[in-house]
Amino acid sequence: MTANWRRPPLVLLTVTLLLGVLLSLLVGRYPAPYVMSPATLLRDGLARRLVLNLRLPRVLAACLLGMTLAASGTVLQMLLRNPLVEPGFLGVSQGAAFGAALCIVVLPRLGPLRGSRPLWVAASATLFAGIGLALSYAFARRIRYGGYVLRLVLSGITVSAIFSSGVGVLKYLADPLSELPDIVFWMLGGLWGVTWTDLRYLLPFVVLGLTVVLLMRWRLNLLSLDDDTSFSLGAEPGRERALALLAAVSATAAVVSVAGIVGWIGLLIPHVARRWVGADARAALPASLLLGGLFAMLCDDLARTLLAGEIPLGILASFLGAIWFLAMMLRGGVRVHR
Repeated sequence: MTANWRRPPLVLLTVTLLLGVLLSLLVGRYPAPYVMSPATLLRDGLARRLVLNLRLPRVLAACLLGMTLAASGTVLQMLLRNPLVEPGFLGVSQGAAFGAALCIVVLPRLGPLRGSRPLWVAASATLFAGIGLALSYAFARRIRYGGYVLRLVLSGITVSAIFSSGVGVLKYLADPLSELPDIVFWMLGGLWGVTWTDLRYLLPFVVLGLTVVLLMRWRLNLLSLDDDTSFSLGAEPGRERALALLAAVSATAAVVSVAGIVGWIGLLIPHVARRWVGADARAALPASLLLGGLFAMLCDDLARTLLAGEIPLGILASFLGAIWFLAMMLRGGVRVHR
């Protein structure tokens, strides 16, 4: 059975995403009407510099953020056979938060490294996100309760709690006038400080991770089955599941290290995609990727234009995502597909 009937939604989403990128470049507080005309962009040198140096890297980062979180959410929900998991479930988000908070607190004591603080914060967050994933895997191999998927979920919850406690300690030790506000704003999530340097930092991780999961999307249907069934159908469940999880989580770690903790995208968007194109990962994964990019870009546009002061992206994404998810549940449209 072919999946040709799923192509029109994917083509429509692709065109919509490209149009959304172009429109987002013209939306902002300069000029006054909040929507820049193409003529203004051509004749106004300040507008061109603003778009190329500030808006373009931010819009691309928002798009990559949404794509990564949504695609990773789809992968984790299928592989862990749990519709309520999201990309930070295996200790990744809290590990990244601990790494960023640790760098924010320690770096001011290291005078020679202050000038490159944003890059150090991103690198530290990525490192500890990877440590969170490694610890989750290590604990899951030693737990002697239930199947491997259940052990992985339990170890992820435990590792997240440990890192969360560590973040609390760092908040207590941080300078309340300078370091503590930085930690709080980072954990709220946002793209207000994204530059081309940040984009170059996260791009290799995101491209590599998303490429791997997209190439494996036709295997996800097998890996979502129990190990005996998937092995009988020609898959190597342990090795292939580890590769897909590593690719998804490494991409997530990179975007979280730059944008902070942004919730609900990885939980909500996979449900929306499966409802639209079905549970087959060959269509659901690309649909999640495109929908996630659109949703994150929309949230970021609203975050920087609704009020005089910018709204943290994590707050707005959580609010809109929770409202959308609640509306889906009240309509009775949420079902678990396998």
